[in-house]
Amino acid sequence: MRLVPSATLVIAASVFVVVGTTAQAQMTPPSTAGTKPKPVATEPVRPALQKPEDTAKALGQAERLTLQSDLAWVGQYNGAITGDVSERMVNAIKEFQKSRGGKPTGVLNPQERGALADTARKKQESVGWKIATDPGTGARLGIPTKLVPAQASDANGTKWTSPTGTIQIQLARRKEANPTTAKLAEREKKEPGRNIDYTVVKPDFFVLSGLQGLKKFYMRGTFRGDEVRILTIMYDQATENTVEPVVIAMSSAFNAFPAAAQTAGPPPRKTVEYGTGVVVGDDGAIIADRQITDGCLTVAIAGFGNADRVAEDKEHDLALLRIYGARGLKALNLANSATKTALDLTGIADPQNQGGGAAVTSAKASVAQLGGGADIALTPAPALGFSGAPAQDGDGRFAGIALLKPVQVAGTTNGAPTGQAVLVTSDTLRDFLKANGVNPAGGSADAKASVVRVICVRK
Repeated sequence: MRLVPSATLVIAASVFVVVGTTAQAQMTPPSTAGTKPKPVATEPVRPALQKPEDTAKALGQAERLTLQSDLAWVGQYNGAITGDVSERMVNAIKEFQKSRGGKPTGVLNPQERGALADTARKKQESVGWKIATDPGTGARLGIPTKLVPAQASDANGTKWTSPTGTIQIQLARRKEANPTTAKLAEREKKEPGRNIDYTVVKPDFFVLSGLQGLKKFYMRGTFRGDEVRILTIMYDQATENTVEPVVIAMSSAFNAFPAAAQTAGPPPRKTVEYGTGVVVGDDGAIIADRQITDGCLTVAIAGFGNADRVAEDKEHDLALLRIYGARGLKALNLANSATKTALDLTGIADPQNQGGGAAVTSAKASVAQLGGGADIALTPAPALGFSGAPAQDGDGRFAGIALLKPVQVAGTTNGAPTGQAVLVTSDTLRDFLKANGVNPAGGSADAKASVVRVICVRK
């Protein structure tokens, strides 16, 4: 019986303290003339902690799509790649952080984001990921070409298979009167030997997965008018760890009825395109982005005149340009390799990004690690025009060249050139220069004095 009064006393004491404090404040006499009132100490208001979901929502749509795609490729995310922020997406980020021995905050720091992008890219390369257009239907889909190199087509669709038949991908087509996704799904469920464990039926598509005999399968189907198109992926259970991230990517990349603009191939290159070049020799040698200088009627170096493209590295998208008779060029010192992963990029943004100007500016970025011969994911991607910009660490040591790449969302390319970036490492660049008779040693550490604007003019 004493518990209730004790609780009452606690509550009463709390009320007394609050009321007593208020009363005391009200009874304090006003300050007399000539004396300053004592400041009243107040408890600072602490802002509410931002949730991981809020941080993710602050990202642009393209970055959220790329983030989900990368998480899917590393096997941490198995949801639809839509760019929508969800608890599943945040949990996937935490699982990725834990897999690297980090603290599962649900928010990636620049080093973690770079590591994720680099790991996802290597996964894509390992399976030969490629977006293809089916010649018979015009459908767009992602194909792991190294896993299923054999391809055969007929009037009923196209089939890709692995050398041993353990992995099979089929795009089937047929005509059907008055189809609905519900009717299509029910028909596929009744196929002999299928054991369904997952079903989704929406007005515009259906998904089934389960077992067919001893193989796992995933199926996504849709229709337009009386034309039905169904993508089926079958694989031995022993290949599950390799294939399942690919299945998610294929599902998101599958476009059974692409618009005419999509079936016509990639969008045309710009009539005039801008990039950044790095002077690597006092005799007029300049390193630039191969893609920026590809298919140009004229390549010009602002302030110096036209340039010739004398060599290229298709694997790493490097181009060696040369201008003749130019004076005042200052080569950048490429001999001292960077040791820190936090980098400064020095470039010249697209004129539209700086009101028609041509100022040399800098931007911050980072990579997960340095060294090696493979290109490294660079985050965040710099502005348009920075493709070809040199990267240095805080000590002025050379890390490599930044190149902008189109966004790869589950392998689907759209036209946004600011979606992602890679760093072509200093080792790769020096090897390319040496192979073409350019000595990368010597020069200045002042990147601002060594960058130039590269202008490509196409028809």
